[in-house]
Amino acid sequence: MLTSAEFLTTTFLALALSADAMAVSMTSGFMIRHIKVNKALKIALFFGVFQAIMPLIGWAVGLTFREFMTSFDHWIAFVLLGLIGSKMIYESLQEEEEDKKFNPLDNSTLFVLAIATSIDALAAGLGLSMLKSSILLACTLIGFITFILSFVAVFLGHRFGGLFNQKIEILGGLILIIIGSKILFEHLIFG
Repeated sequence: MLTSAEFLTTTFLALALSADAMAVSMTSGFMIRHIKVNKALKIALFFGVFQAIMPLIGWAVGLTFREFMTSFDHWIAFVLLGLIGSKMIYESLQEEEEDKKFNPLDNSTLFVLAIATSIDALAAGLGLSMLKSSILLACTLIGFITFILSFVAVFLGHRFGGLFNQKIEILGGLILIIIGSKILFEHLIFG
C-alpha cells in the first residue's frame, strides 16, 4: 500500500511521465477529422497501458542494467519520434490520396508512439526498484493518469486543431520532432 507521501510522489511522477503522451495525443486529435469517444479511448489506452507496463519492466530489470539503459533510452525516443514526425511532414507535402496520409489511429503507428513516449517510464521503473512501495499500485496510478490526460488531450487537439487547417500534419510532425529533441536534450544536459 502506498503511503500518502508515496502517493503524492507517484502522482507527480505520473504527471511528468504523461506529458509526452499527452502532447502526442493532442497531435493525434489534430489529425482526426471525425472525433468519436472510441477513437480517443483507443489512443488513450495505448498510451496508458504502455505507461503502466514500462515502469514494471524497468522495475523488473532493476539496478543491474540501470546505467546501460539510461545511456541510450533517450536516443531511441529521439529517433522514433523524429522518424514519425519527419514522415508526417513529408506526407503532408505530397500530393497523395488522403488514405495514404499519417493515420494516428493505425495500430502500428500507435504502438511506436506509445513505446517512444514511455521510454522515460521504463527508466522511472528502474528508480522505483529502489523503493519499497508497491510497484503494481505505482504502475496502475501512472497508467491511469496517463490514460485520463491522453483521452482529454485528444479532444483538445481535435477542438483546436482546426485553427491550423491544411497544414496540421506539418505542425503535428514538428511537435513530434520537438518532443523527441526535448527528451534527447534533457537526458544529454541533465543526465
